[in-house]
Amino acid sequence: MFKEIDTKRAFPALEESVAGWWQERDVVKKVLESGDRARPFIFFEGPPTANGRPGVHHIEARVIKDAVIRYHRMRGQYVVGARGGWDTHGLPVELEVEKALGFKGKPDIERYGIVEFNTACKESVWRYVQDYERLTNRIAYWIDLAHPYITYENDYIESLWWILKTLWQRDLLFRDYKVTMHCPRCGTSLSDHEVSQGFQDNVDDPSVWLRFRHRPANHPLDATLAGAAFLAWTTTPWTLPANVALAVKPGAAYALVEYSGGEQPERLLLGEALANQVLGEDNYTVLAHFDGSALRGLRYTRLFDGVPAPGESVDWEQAYRVVADDFVSLEDGTGIVHIAPAYGDLEVGRTHGLPTLFSVDLAGVTLPAFDGLGFGQLFFKDADPLITRNLQERGLLFRSGRVLHNYPFCWRCRAPLLYYAKLSWYIRTTARKEALLAHNEQINWVPEHIKHGRFGNWLENNIDWALSRERYWGTPLPIWVCASCGTVDVVGSLAELRERCGQDLHDLDLHRPFVDQVTWPCPACTGGSMQRIPDVADCWFDSGAMPIAQWHYPFENREMFDLAGQADFISEGIDQTRGLFYTLHALSTLLFDRPAYKNVICLGLILDAKGEKMSTSRGNAVDPWLLLNTYGSDATRWYMYASAPPYNPRNFTVDYVGEVLRQFLLTLWHA
Repeated sequence: MFKEIDTKRAFPALEESVAGWWQERDVVKKVLESGDRARPFIFFEGPPTANGRPGVHHIEARVIKDAVIRYHRMRGQYVVGARGGWDTHGLPVELEVEKALGFKGKPDIERYGIVEFNTACKESVWRYVQDYERLTNRIAYWIDLAHPYITYENDYIESLWWILKTLWQRDLLFRDYKVTMHCPRCGTSLSDHEVSQGFQDNVDDPSVWLRFRHRPANHPLDATLAGAAFLAWTTTPWTLPANVALAVKPGAAYALVEYSGGEQPERLLLGEALANQVLGEDNYTVLAHFDGSALRGLRYTRLFDGVPAPGESVDWEQAYRVVADDFVSLEDGTGIVHIAPAYGDLEVGRTHGLPTLFSVDLAGVTLPAFDGLGFGQLFFKDADPLITRNLQERGLLFRSGRVLHNYPFCWRCRAPLLYYAKLSWYIRTTARKEALLAHNEQINWVPEHIKHGRFGNWLENNIDWALSRERYWGTPLPIWVCASCGTVDVVGSLAELRERCGQDLHDLDLHRPFVDQVTWPCPACTGGSMQRIPDVADCWFDSGAMPIAQWHYPFENREMFDLAGQADFISEGIDQTRGLFYTLHALSTLLFDRPAYKNVICLGLILDAKGEKMSTSRGNAVDPWLLLNTYGSDATRWYMYASAPPYNPRNFTVDYVGEVLRQFLLTLWHA
């Protein structure tokens, strides 16, 4: 074969000639079928999200995987699971389509039509899947692309329904009113592992210290505190109209002081340890000392008239009072914390019987009830300066400034997130925390520090998995609820759904809005109807379920799943520690009480020449086809292997691959 090749041709042309020879002789198919079936090597191919064209980092992941599975083929093993997979659901795809259609949010989708929108999402996926297939073939990553698993197919979704039914039966799937991280642009909650991917450092936010005027209410300390104000601090002025309480720390020292650093003397109450930091050492005189517990039950005048949720009654006697709770910190602020249960403090509110009030809606816009206060209906971040000015004009602002801190943004659309109290569906991962930690001990991590560091710490601080998404293109949650009596039915298969509704469903597309139209009479009450909740599943649930759903288990391929349900090896970028690595681990633990994989390589990030992470938005991403057409796949692959250990980040330019070609491949060729 090699005698027929013109050695003067460029390496890319040489590679294409060899690839043609492989294709003519069906080499890849023969290799995929080779190996001793009695000595299998199990591999999971993590599905790329098909919402854009592949980049250089996809080459890195594919060639590292290819080196490992080729090694095991060379040892005569049969590699199971070397098949393509496409992650086709979720926000990444929806946002790509919204952008193409010029949409600004969910109202535009509703006007356009869910059927039409989801059809556009499916078409968008396949446009990009072809790019991945072409790249995979060009770099000689030998996996089965003819029989991929596809997360939007009915068989895949049915396996996901079985998983959710199983979790429901084990009391690991539940609905609760919790504070979730909510994206106002996308109009849905995000899971904790999604939120972790969007944190930004050094975000500039307001920093305001506020006077909450003491209000007498038959408390033993009312006479002592007459005319005083509680001094509290916040970086989220937009939450102040939702304030319902102030929290102090029991057992901590608090001081009533005469402050003389302003235009006129005033009496303020704050944590004694923070007085110098907040007021200035020479600007106050201590009038009295208190234990935090003694302040419990004091009252104050509200800053704004609070707005309850529509249709909910409020016990106003429980609002605008001081509570004592151990969560309060004396490390920063004033030692007095402003409490808004709707936006992060829901558990504190429940503990102390506080009402829940609101200041902004799910779109992140201030409520109409506050229009007359001078800050109108604005996006919550834009309302901060106007709320601050309103408080200043009323003499309630003690001081204002700016603070740099970490803040979460949507991992896809980059909108600032809201801590928002609402009903969502959760997977109870906290119930199996010890098992999650124990199974991690059975995994060989490369690099080793990930095991008890980035991944282990994540498991140690595990919270329940926020599963539901108020979106359109995703796996519909198989949960039907009676609007009359609240009866819940979680359906685990198409056969169960046919049994419930008594209809022929063989042509049913298991997506919205088609599956939403399947109803049946409630078995628990007269006149009630079982209606599917409109939510879809977190797309990371689709990915984490691939060991099960790729085989349509348990409806088919039981023997294959028994063989290949646990991987000998997986590898993805280090940013998947809290994404795919976690979701695989969590579902395998909850369902089968075992780790999902035995060995994992966390790949380092591909950086530009300056050491910054590559991204299209920054304009520093490299077109992989420019690279492959200039220097070829072999040079690119060798660079990924030889430039650094796979788990280290590496700086990258096209010229670096050119150096590899000159220093190694040309030398090898001439030799």
